[in-house]
Amino acid sequence: MVLQIDSISLMDQYLVTRSPELREQLVLQSVPLVHYILGRLGITAELGSDYEDLVNQGLLGLIDAVDRYDPKHGTRFSTYAGLRVRGKILDYLRSSDWWSRSARQRVRLIQKAVTELWALFQREPTEPEIARHLGMALDDVQTGMGDSNRVLVSLDSISEIDQGEDEGSLHERLGDENQIDPSDAMEEVDMKRAMVSAIKQLSQREQLILSLYYYDELTFKDIGKVMGITESRVCQLHARAILNLKAVIKNE
Repeated sequence: MVLQIDSISLMDQYLVTRSPELREQLVLQSVPLVHYILGRLGITAELGSDYEDLVNQGLLGLIDAVDRYDPKHGTRFSTYAGLRVRGKILDYLRSSDWWSRSARQRVRLIQKAVTELWALFQREPTEPEIARHLGMALDDVQTGMGDSNRVLVSLDSISEIDQGEDEGSLHERLGDENQIDPSDAMEEVDMKRAMVSAIKQLSQREQLILSLYYYDELTFKDIGKVMGITESRVCQLHARAILNLKAVIKNE
C-alpha cells in the first residue's frame, strides 16, 4: 500500500526540521496504513474494543517508524512504516496471549494433518478429509483455518507454527539491511525456488488468492468481492493455501 499523502516533501521537511507539528501531521496522515495492515491480517472492527487496542498498538509502531526512518537505507517510508506497524501489532498479540491455547493447539493439529495427508495422497487434502483424519467437526477445521490466518500463518512466517513464535519472520531471518550474508542469500534463493514449485501444486483458486493477496496486495475483504465469496471464507482459503505450501515443502 502506498500512502496517499505528500509524504515525500513532508518527510523531507520533517527530516530537516524535526518539527513536532510535522511529526504529528505525518502520523495522522499515515493512520490509514494501520487499518490496512489490520485488514490484511484478517483483523476487523467487528472485534470492538480489542480492535481499538490493536489500532493503538499499530499507531505506536507508526510513531516509531516516523522517529526512526532514515532514507539513506533506500526504503520508502510507507514500506518501512508498514513493517514497524505490523511488527508492533504481532508483538502485542503474542505477548498478550490474544490467541488462546486451544486455538494454537488446533492450528498445530490441522497443520500436522495437512502434512500427513499430503504425504499419503500426494495431493492437496480437502477440508472434509482433514476433519475425518482428526476426528474433528468440519466447522472446527474451518474455524481453525480462519483463526490461524489472522496472526501466524503467512508466507512471511512460513515456519512459525512449527518452530515456535520466537523465530521471527522470514524477512527477519533472511534479510539484513546493511550487509548480505552469502549463506543467507543462498538460503533465500532455495526457499523461493521451493515455494514456486510448491505453489504450482495448489489449486487454481488458492493460487489466485495468493496472487491477489501478496502480488496485488488486496485485503481479504477486497479479494472476497473479486471472487464472490465472503471475507471469512477468503481467510480460510488463504490459511489452507499456506498450510498446503508448508506441507509440500516438507515432503519434497
